[in-house]
Amino acid sequence: MAVNLPAPDPAQLHAVHGVELGVARAGIRKPGRKDLLVVRLAPGTAVAGVFTRNRFCAAPVVLAKAHLRHAVRALVVNTGNANAGTGRDGLRRARAVCEAVAARLDCRPQQVLPFSTGVIMEPLPVERIVAGLPAAVGDLRAGNWASAAEAIMTTDTVPKAVSRKARLSSGEATVTGIAKGSGMIRPDMATMLGFVATDAAVSKAVLQRITRSAADRSFNAITVDGDTSTNDAFVCLATGKGPVARSKKDVDALGAAVAEVAQVLAQAIVRDGEGATKFVTVRVEGGRSAAECRKVAYAIAHSPLVKTAFFAGDPNLGRILAAIGNAGVAGLDTSKVDLYIDAVRVARGGGRDPAYREEQGATAMKKPEFLVRAVLRRGKAAATLWTCDLSYDYVKINAEYRS
Repeated sequence: MAVNLPAPDPAQLHAVHGVELGVARAGIRKPGRKDLLVVRLAPGTAVAGVFTRNRFCAAPVVLAKAHLRHAVRALVVNTGNANAGTGRDGLRRARAVCEAVAARLDCRPQQVLPFSTGVIMEPLPVERIVAGLPAAVGDLRAGNWASAAEAIMTTDTVPKAVSRKARLSSGEATVTGIAKGSGMIRPDMATMLGFVATDAAVSKAVLQRITRSAADRSFNAITVDGDTSTNDAFVCLATGKGPVARSKKDVDALGAAVAEVAQVLAQAIVRDGEGATKFVTVRVEGGRSAAECRKVAYAIAHSPLVKTAFFAGDPNLGRILAAIGNAGVAGLDTSKVDLYIDAVRVARGGGRDPAYREEQGATAMKKPEFLVRAVLRRGKAAATLWTCDLSYDYVKINAEYRS
């Protein structure tokens, strides 16, 4: 059960002029579920993306990165099969999907970006995807965001979608996005797919900067289990059918809206982490650099001992201090480190705060959401990320993933 994460209200998801979405049940892995999404883009749409750094990146990632050089007219997304660890045959199958979509939408295969998510090292069932394309193309409509969010889910329990508005000097721009992800979540980016669209008019170069910045503030600031997927992709689309981002102020306003949408989606992924019962914000302050603070934050968030303590609501806080000490920060003076759970200072100067009582920590950690804050006292930098606990269900879900 996701942590304080309701399903999105379709009425609150704004259509983006120039974007149409169509969904089908292609039976890629399981019969009867939405598992195929086609997105048609208006001519002239600017497209930018960031992708996984896993060296075993999937065939669709390889093709999508190559196809971004062209004028993109469509996206195709399948769940149930990652088409990763499939070698040259995987590339051939991904190209075949692009060719089939291009034939349906009257564009070139190089103008189609493919995305896949699901089981690794299994051949992509191209024939099922191709057979499902007529239904997906027939379903194309601007107001299909909620259905699209369902169609890209794998082990997610809740679809993830959100809309915002950005006020530019020439009018109000719409920003709407969807994402999927629940496990194999760690930055660069996660077993996640994220798609954010706006009707604003910006250049591809500006959109790429907005996309990279938004990723760093959202999808690259979450972790469920520390594993980096082969299929991560975060793509932003700007159709140019709405207001023009003419000035730096406009670009900043649009970038802030895109980042907010991405951050809501990223946090939704953590809230829906496989088996998650707690949503935990980890903030590290007083470092010499943001990178140093992130290193400490990830050491806390990736520790199985810390994460199981989160699950139990057990203030075994020595585990957090041990993780901080194991983060690899050169010259860290542990005698200056303070640690807080919410507003409760549990450690001062590297040791237990004399005023701290264990029931205070237990009360904070029993809540479905709480903050872990470490203060290093060696600089002015800070970093924040979001994570969850590690429960019995995480093991069960992943042990039975292919069943």
